Amino acid sequence: MSEDSTPARRVIGVEEHAWTPELRQALLKWGGDETVNKMSSRGEVNLRLLDVGEERLARMAASGVDMEILSITTPGTQPLPAEVAVPLAREANDVLADATRRHPARFAAFATLAMSDPQTAATELERAVTSLGHVGAMLFPRTGETFLDHDSFRPVFEAAAHLGVPLYIHPAMPPRKLIDAAYSGFDDMTSMLLSTGGWGWHSEAGLATLRLILAGTFDRHPDLQIILGHWGEMLVHFADRADLLSTAATHLQRRVLDYITGNLSVTAGGLYSHRMLTAAVDVLGPDRIMFGADSPYGAPTAESDADARGLGGVDSRGSFGGTGGARAFVDSAPLDEQGRTKLGHLNAERILNLKTA
Repeated sequence: MSEDSTPARRVIGVEEHAWTPELRQALLKWGGDETVNKMSSRGEVNLRLLDVGEERLARMAASGVDMEILSITTPGTQPLPAEVAVPLAREANDVLADATRRHPARFAAFATLAMSDPQTAATELERAVTSLGHVGAMLFPRTGETFLDHDSFRPVFEAAAHLGVPLYIHPAMPPRKLIDAAYSGFDDMTSMLLSTGGWGWHSEAGLATLRLILAGTFDRHPDLQIILGHWGEMLVHFADRADLLSTAATHLQRRVLDYITGNLSVTAGGLYSHRMLTAAVDVLGPDRIMFGADSPYGAPTAESDADARGLGGVDSRGSFGGTGGARAFVDSAPLDEQGRTKLGHLNAERILNLKTA
């Protein structure tokens, strides 16, 4: 390659899910929500979540994804009692580490954490990063009914800040009381989608992040970075209005908008929408956007399509759902060439401290 040649643009998927058979069984027994019971644990979706090898690599090649950042799918181990969650999280992190060792150019991973035991979760995050090579952790908005900003969870945020790794806050279902109060009253599928991929999931993740801001998390850890999927889980697109909270939250060192633009990055999360991408860039700038296919939910089979519809960006893929769709989405993004390259891989490499190809 000559000095003036531009290296080929890579596509890195930053929200790509897996799980283990043991975690699947535990969730079905102890803490499975509707997304576990009706979608993730069934048929082709379950098989694809279990695969972190050749079948996944083939799907990546077909969609034009060069590398995936693997993460344990929602709801992780967070609904499980600590005595069950702790060993399952450790085992899952080992499984993902083994996949990255076998295919270091194709996979990296976020740790999953047993947040029902925060101090052990913090210790596991340190092990996952320093011993296993994970690039951060994926959390879900609540443990039980308790949001992430509760004081008991501070050790995890302290550990992430100390290690210099980001935390990805992925949506999860609202508590049953909230589902009954706000998301019920329609047919079963409509109510489930209203509480998950159609609205409730994203409201939960955005609110959890906003609460972290208001709780002073980023005053204690000014360099800590949070990643949100789906172009910002409502919060980024509503950032100017959320800044109204600055008038009341006078205990904070900065305005709410400053934390949103300075401590958050976003991924597509399987939502193949150029207009939402454009809006996220308008708020955050081109250095805080990354691609994510939400595999395997973003690539449904005929068997899984009805149950997955709307949960993983299926209805939002437009013309990008077929062969080469991930690369086509990045290559046709309404950005300049440098912006597309940042979206495709440069931002992920920097934010996650990945080795460059």
